[in-house]
Amino acid sequence: MKQLWPLMLLAFLISACGPDYVYDKTYEMEQQSWSYADTLEFSFEVADTNTIYNLWLELGHSTSYKNQNLYTQIHTVFPSGQRITETLSLEMANKAGQWLGDCSGDICELRIPIQSGAYFDQSGTHRIIIAQHMRRNPVEGIRSISFRLEDTGQSR
Repeated sequence: MKQLWPLMLLAFLISACGPDYVYDKTYEMEQQSWSYADTLEFSFEVADTNTIYNLWLELGHSTSYKNQNLYTQIHTVFPSGQRITETLSLEMANKAGQWLGDCSGDICELRIPIQSGAYFDQSGTHRIIIAQHMRRNPVEGIRSISFRLEDTGQSR
């Protein structure tokens, strides 16, 4: 039993030091395919407008994905109803064609910072809507997309 305590303590410390995600949702893509019609919606509540967050996307893809990047349209809808739309290129490989994420076999996971040090001016329900914006429909080789909202523990 004495020999297990250091391992249990190490496991606790590792898990306690991870990011503090206040929102985390994943969409799994059927048949590793993402079409124009498959918009992904992430809704989360913001109570404290002084809290500072980091916004992350995590992209799961196959090594058979044929492009260096993935173009997306990201719509942000605020509690007031105001809507902002941006086109964002998610860089998945470098110019030499090497995947930027962690790959194991034919599966890669890539964590992409969307915005660091963000805060929200309005409390209430915020929505992030993501759609693929490539020239090809559907896009093959996309396995999953996650959106994560991380509380940095800081205030503005």
